[in-house]
Amino acid sequence: MHDDFLDEWHRLVGERDLAALERILAEDVSMGAPPYWDQLHGRPIVHHLLGLIIQTIEGFTYYREWHDDSRGRGEIALEFRGRVGDLDLQGIDLITLNERGELQNLDVMIRPMNALSALRDVIAPKMMEFLRESAE
Repeated sequence: MHDDFLDEWHRLVGERDLAALERILAEDVSMGAPPYWDQLHGRPIVHHLLGLIIQTIEGFTYYREWHDDSRGRGEIALEFRGRVGDLDLQGIDLITLNERGELQNLDVMIRPMNALSALRDVIAPKMMEFLRESAE
């Protein structure tokens, strides 16, 4: 299950194909994004946030991956590196697929703190604008 998903995931992240990104997200997808503890829920908000992250992190590259299908659904861990401005960052995407092979849950962890803060400083105002417009 995870091979087809990963082929498409790597392609769309590399090409920054946001239309394809939306198509692989489950309707009720959830995402845990640093530095916030609460999960985001639903395709529109997760798609928007992922799009901002993909467009903001420069030199984004996956280095290692782990797969686990033992619980009957695809679980994937992907280690990545990139830059925000002149700060290097490292992170892990923890992905759970649903039975249709769509992204059901994504938890993102990023370090070091100064790179995470720089990423937040770029993305937070854009997310606030998106949330404000969505509420109108």
